[in-house]
Amino acid sequence: MTIIGINGSPRKKWNTATLLTNALLGAASKGADTELVHLYDLDYKGCISCFACKTIDGPHNGRCAVKDGLSPLLKKIEDEADAIILGSPVYFGTMTGEMRSFIERLLFAPLVYAQPPRSAFPRKIRTGIIYTMNVTEENSAERGYGAMFNSTEATFRMILGAAETFCCYDTYQFPDYSKVVMEYADPVKKAERREKVFPDDCLNAFEFGCRLASKA
Repeated sequence: MTIIGINGSPRKKWNTATLLTNALLGAASKGADTELVHLYDLDYKGCISCFACKTIDGPHNGRCAVKDGLSPLLKKIEDEADAIILGSPVYFGTMTGEMRSFIERLLFAPLVYAQPPRSAFPRKIRTGIIYTMNVTEENSAERGYGAMFNSTEATFRMILGAAETFCCYDTYQFPDYSKVVMEYADPVKKAERREKVFPDDCLNAFEFGCRLASKA
């Protein structure tokens, strides 16, 4: 069993990457071979709307025709992955641009313009999606983040198979709050939450990975 973690954060050792690492450790505890990929290390763009993936009897039908730094990862997911775990911080109410571009490339090619829409992906794989955000769970609900979470999950479910979401709220954003302008957050409370709550988030991420591996 192969499970690939995909980090859509520019940081390799902060909140998102830490939760992804714990989720992959959970998957590994169930016997999965795991790998963590950092999207910010890759040179690629989002979908360029060439529609080669939709050309009838074309050589790339159902697969992205663009060749760049993302191509090996897309092929590995198609050929080897039993599950993928995506991780992204929330920027301006949505995932990072790199994660969005990755999702465009991964999901648009196998999406068949049928009625109802169907998938040309060759098999079913599970998807876990981890979001980290600076706001509280209440703020997230007030700002309507749930609509994005639900829509993304539904799209993965339609094209790849089962999908589920894990959210981490009110994260500790900076290593040293004294060096940045941050008037609306209490650095002391942020530090306390980092110390007392984030370890539970890491444990929940580990269990999230265990669950995905068990179902894959």
